[in-house]
Amino acid sequence: MGRSGTYDGRVTEIRKRVLLAKPRGYCAGVDRAVQTVEEALKLYGPPIYVRKQIVHNKHVVSTLEAKGAIFVEENEEVPEGATVIFSAHGVAPEVYEQAKARSLKAIDATCPLVTKVHHEARRFAADDYDILLIGHEGHEEVIGTAGEAPAHVQLVDGPEGADKVTVRDPSKVVWLSQTTLSVDETMETVARLKQRLPLLQSPPSDDICYATQNRQHVVKEIAPECDVVLVVGSRNSSNSVRLVEVALDAGARAGHLVDYAHEIADEWLEGATTVGVTSGASVPDELVTQVLEHLAARGFADVSEVTTADERLIFSLPQELKRDMKAAAASRTA
Repeated sequence: MGRSGTYDGRVTEIRKRVLLAKPRGYCAGVDRAVQTVEEALKLYGPPIYVRKQIVHNKHVVSTLEAKGAIFVEENEEVPEGATVIFSAHGVAPEVYEQAKARSLKAIDATCPLVTKVHHEARRFAADDYDILLIGHEGHEEVIGTAGEAPAHVQLVDGPEGADKVTVRDPSKVVWLSQTTLSVDETMETVARLKQRLPLLQSPPSDDICYATQNRQHVVKEIAPECDVVLVVGSRNSSNSVRLVEVALDAGARAGHLVDYAHEIADEWLEGATTVGVTSGASVPDELVTQVLEHLAARGFADVSEVTTADERLIFSLPQELKRDMKAAAASRTA
């Protein structure tokens, strides 16, 4: 612990503490996607090909690679007739067609909450709506959703993008969103859009996923008390990057994104008494444990968990995989 002088010359101990956010880490969609790759490796044997990173986390990807997963950018890199898993972020319909043309055995690990947004895009496009998709240009999830109805979808990347939108009929326009955005920024974008398009419709249910919202909410709770907030997550993870932004907006004096504990710079902790810790939705908890051990070794051994929600949602494995697992189990008992 640090020391501080008092007015009468005595030395008092400064209490160093960690506020540990909960919920944090794996959401149901990520858990399902990672488990899909692990079960496929056990069932079919390596190699198993995965189109794009299964989830946006460096550690998860390298761990699965060590078990026999091969990550590729496009279906053309997968040998004909092999098994390919589509990532949790979702893919456009043309990706399924490409897989079919190469006789690939495709297993779809798209998060069901992303699939919901795909359904919404198809439905509104069928009714000839203009769809304003709020999200980050180039993000895999945005590419997949836009691919469902490219003639109807316009990307709106942040509040500034709202001013560039043009629509055919201001009475037939709806907004949808990437599931991993900042809730506050998304609603700011919607407000800007509604200034220009008062009849803009909202999706039937919230597109930003429950886990993204929950992780942002608890960070808002702890941030005002924190000298620094450490978010465990990778730089290509949209929801992890947003958590740093949310922490700073909510009053944290500093915020940093790290993949591993050894990336924490000692100068970040200088003069700090309260450190907030959380992790993105694609981060295994073992990485958070390592961060807590790193902090404890530097005097931050007092850990208080701050809980704002209890997550119990579980998604079942993809139907294609479950069917093969069931058949394999039946053949073993026959």
